Amino acid sequence: MKTETIIRTVVLAVALINQILAICGKDTIALYESDIAQLITIIVTIGSSLWAWWKNNSFTRAAIEADSVLESLRTNESEPEEDEESEGGGE
Repeated sequence: MKTETIIRTVVLAVALINQILAICGKDTIALYESDIAQLITIIVTIGSSLWAWWKNNSFTRAAIEADSVLESLRTNESEPEEDEESEGGGE
C-alpha cells in the first residue's frame, strides 16, 4: 500500500469522525501535523509487523532446507507426469 493512500485514508477517517462528533454536539478531535505523522507511523509499523509475522520466515538451517524441499515438491507436482497414461490399463 502506498503512503499516499494511507495518509488519505487516515485524513478521511478523522474528517468523518469529526463530522459525526460535531453533529452529535460533542467536542471534535483536535489534531496537529505531528499527531497525524505519529498516527501514520504507528499504522505503518503495525501493518509491516503483521505482514512480516504472517509471512514464512525461516531462520534456522533446518527450516531453510525444509523450504527447499517443499519448493521442489511443489515444482514436481505442477509438472505433468508422462506415466499416467501408461498406468491407465488397457481400455
